[in-house]
Amino acid sequence: MKVRALMTSQLITVGPQMSLKEAARRMIESGVSGLLVTDDDKALVGVITEADFVKSESGRRAKQRARLLRWFGENGEMPSTERLVADVMTSDVITLHPDADHAEAARIMRKSAIKRIPIVDDDGTLRGIVSRSDILRAFARSDRDIIAELRDHVMDEVLWIDPRRVEVKCVDGNVELQGHLETKSDAVLLESFTKRVDGVVSVSSQLTWEFDNTKLERTTPPRDRLARPSW
Repeated sequence: MKVRALMTSQLITVGPQMSLKEAARRMIESGVSGLLVTDDDKALVGVITEADFVKSESGRRAKQRARLLRWFGENGEMPSTERLVADVMTSDVITLHPDADHAEAARIMRKSAIKRIPIVDDDGTLRGIVSRSDILRAFARSDRDIIAELRDHVMDEVLWIDPRRVEVKCVDGNVELQGHLETKSDAVLLESFTKRVDGVVSVSSQLTWEFDNTKLERTTPPRDRLARPSW
């Protein structure tokens, strides 16, 4: 399944020049743990998360204590500079294209230990975001949806197998295939493709066939044909 079918397209974004205070307020009001940072052209330039705020605050306090000692020894005044999103955001962001497969998104999340991946077009324009919960939805499909994909897509459009020749049963993602096909290769391919369908847990095949085209006989030519011709 393409991530474009799973991603959330209604996003809460902030600009890199927004103050950290305002960004924190938006994060709290929206009930999210991270915000996407985009420029004026809606291109993704970074991500800011709760962890970035915590890291920024701890570093700021350490530096402030050092500056306090220095400034109190001179004029007793502290300079005030408002920190911006651009100061603490993560700019090296892992992204995916809308046409990427959800299995690829799952592998990246597991390997990189991240919970969500921004989805961007070829030109870098932000289109959405896909989260772990979005990926899980792909693996929690109803039995009816699984059967429909097997009949309408796998058999009819991909393998050109008449769906009327196969009885498909599915209970909690466990698929059972019964029917009589023209060739053994059709049966093998159908079982293989069924295992790849999102939401399928297991496959039990009782398919039979009219012709075993996987074992073509090899005939040895007559010995006289193997003899070296005389010129």
